[in-house]
Amino acid sequence: MKKKKITVLTGAGVSAESGISTFRDSNGLWENYRVEDVASIEGWYRNPAVVLDFYNQRRRQLKDAQPNAAHRAIASLEQDYDVTVVTQNVDNLHERAGSTKIIHLHGELTKVRPEDRCNERDGFSEAEVFDIGYDDISLGDLAPDGAQLRPHIVWFGEAVPKIEQAIDAVSRADILLIVGTSLQVYPAAGLYRYAGYDTPIYIIDPKDVPVNDRRIVHIREVATKGMEIFKNILKSE
Repeated sequence: MKKKKITVLTGAGVSAESGISTFRDSNGLWENYRVEDVASIEGWYRNPAVVLDFYNQRRRQLKDAQPNAAHRAIASLEQDYDVTVVTQNVDNLHERAGSTKIIHLHGELTKVRPEDRCNERDGFSEAEVFDIGYDDISLGDLAPDGAQLRPHIVWFGEAVPKIEQAIDAVSRADILLIVGTSLQVYPAAGLYRYAGYDTPIYIIDPKDVPVNDRRIVHIREVATKGMEIFKNILKSE
């Protein structure tokens, strides 16, 4: 029998219990850096050394982090469902937990690319993107074409090239699950609107979420506890 499709949208809240800092706190800072300085293309142009150092620190943090029970629960859904994970996170904890179909909307922390590649001019080709694991990159680390290497991250001010893949995954879902995202960073925040008219939507987040949709069931828990509740709901259906 054909498996039902579950599309899972995840944000920083799913990795918070692994010790990965959420994108920004209430004062607009991310790990004590101004977001505009380390997560925008303008910040890269202004001071690439600061940006490189910031992501080097994030990579070291990720090396020591482990997938938590929420990541593992999402991966375990593949036993009974056709699961696609669409994540705003740049960490690799979904992969390490065992999920096999993952769309990284905002890039991947362990990957780099020449700063003049993977853009509108080359159709966002990832031919020259490569994995560096948890190593550092520094000013002067160059690609074969002589360009400076940069993190393979989608920053503010840049296009989100995989948004169409994400829309397709949401529109095909029989069940949409949203875990640990405030639904405030666009375009990802609007993805749930592409779910089918009769597609049930579950949101796992301990805080209020700014959406008003009759299909939504809000599970007000952190990701690990919320995934337990969600899996029990699936069992009862």
